[in-house]
Amino acid sequence: MRRATITLSGDLESALDAWMIMQDAVPPLTTVVQAALREYLAQRGAAPGDPRLRITPAVKGSGATNVSIEHDRYLAER
Repeated sequence: MRRATITLSGDLESALDAWMIMQDAVPPLTTVVQAALREYLAQRGAAPGDPRLRITPAVKGSGATNVSIEHDRYLAER
């Protein structure tokens, strides 16, 4: 892993401090900077996006209204 030293302008530092104070669990600065850089590069097509699974709901649902409760039964039928 590469190490880097960064310099933040006063307004950026203030915004970062205010955001971090609002968090229930304050993340390490390294984690915040890495996430911001990853998102910045992904938006510009220079790096893969967030590796977490993102599920997009179907435009039209299955029609069943109890799937979230009866999911085991639905999966067992497959």
